Amino acid sequence: MLLESLQRLYDRDLNKLSEEIQLYKDEKNLWITDKNISNSAGNLILHLIGNLNTYIGAAFGNTGYIRQRDLEFSDKNVSRENLLASIEEIKNIIKNTLSIIPEEQLYKEYPMEVSYGRTSTYHYLIHINVHLSYHLGQINYHRRFFDE
Repeated sequence: MLLESLQRLYDRDLNKLSEEIQLYKDEKNLWITDKNISNSAGNLILHLIGNLNTYIGAAFGNTGYIRQRDLEFSDKNVSRENLLASIEEIKNIIKNTLSIIPEEQLYKEYPMEVSYGRTSTYHYLIHINVHLSYHLGQINYHRRFFDE
């Protein structure tokens, strides 16, 4: 039941992320920063994709994904089309991966070490979704600030 709820939440937020990208009138505006906003929406999107690929796809789906976190913040001008395709890909990875995680794994220790120490799989899957939602809000604000 929890995994189904998480799947719905990830799907909802990733659909909203795709919608935010499509709402940019000018694709170049995805990459704008200024003195007070150091991360572009494009880089936050790359960061989310890398995060989800690492902490869900690689951790449980055995995708073999190797994270290059530096590139999430240094790559620029990835096309809207490629960002949207990456979101669709991660949506499928999450759907397939959450469907194979045994329910008992939720109450066991998350299999990777994370920045704040050891935690349960249950806790970390919720944490990752909150992280997605947090950056989704930043991207929404970025779009309204730089693209209107």
